Amino acid sequence: MLEVGPRDGLQNEARALSPDDRIAFITRCVDAGLRRIEAVSFVNPKRVPQMAGAEEVMAGVPRREGVSYSGLVLNRRGLDRALEAGVDEVNVVVVASDTFCSRNQGCTTDEALDAWDDIAKAAADAGVPAAMTIAAAFGCPFEGETPPERVAEIARRAEAAGAFEVALADTIGVGVPAQVRDLTRRVRDAAPSTTLRFHFHNTRNTGYANALTAVDEGVTVLDASAGGFGGCPFAPAATGNIATEDLLYALHRSGVETGVDMAAVAATGTWLGGLLGTPAPALLGRAGGFPA
Repeated sequence: MLEVGPRDGLQNEARALSPDDRIAFITRCVDAGLRRIEAVSFVNPKRVPQMAGAEEVMAGVPRREGVSYSGLVLNRRGLDRALEAGVDEVNVVVVASDTFCSRNQGCTTDEALDAWDDIAKAAADAGVPAAMTIAAAFGCPFEGETPPERVAEIARRAEAAGAFEVALADTIGVGVPAQVRDLTRRVRDAAPSTTLRFHFHNTRNTGYANALTAVDEGVTVLDASAGGFGGCPFAPAATGNIATEDLLYALHRSGVETGVDMAAVAATGTWLGGLLGTPAPALLGRAGGFPA
């Protein structure tokens, strides 16, 4: 599991947390047993002010055995900052549609892939693993359906440049289990030596069904965000990620062991909602039953 709350969970919130609060959030995640955390984003703080102070955050995160911190980068400048800050891995976003890519990154998909090739080589030279997240892999808010062949081709390009992992992101939460199965098989054919990861949003209440479908297909890495916070500043009405605590509930009840303390993560989501001044989305649909 990759905990994305400290980056994707916070980037769309109206209230920007201080580096100290973000360090406290990450520390709580580590204490709960989460071992891969997308901690920061090395993007222009004028465009995403919630991610300002990435270097300060990385300087303060707990360095414990087996814990890996990922930093999001979009260009070579971001990579240079990430390497200097001491990330353990980098994650590069390439949007599958040109319109969304232009709004998100100021370039076409092909131009983003060219940047990816450069970043992947430089990261490899520095000994830092690079992953690619293919955003809008299930659909685009501006262009509609994303052709699955396009997603598979981007994944092939990712593997060719040395990606250790490719993530398929349902950025606006339009995906359904049938798409998960189709894309899983297409991407495995296109990039057979690269680990496949999924990133789901629960905009239309299909996120958890999609996650369990991915597990049924043999996928072993899923993104989730404590409390269910998250969204994309450049995608209209892109609501939160699937909540880490609710995904853990589904996995544990299905017999999948994660080594993560579900109750501690749930408490973290509630705590985070207090900092942000808004209830954790994961709490809003809960009406009793088994304890968290």
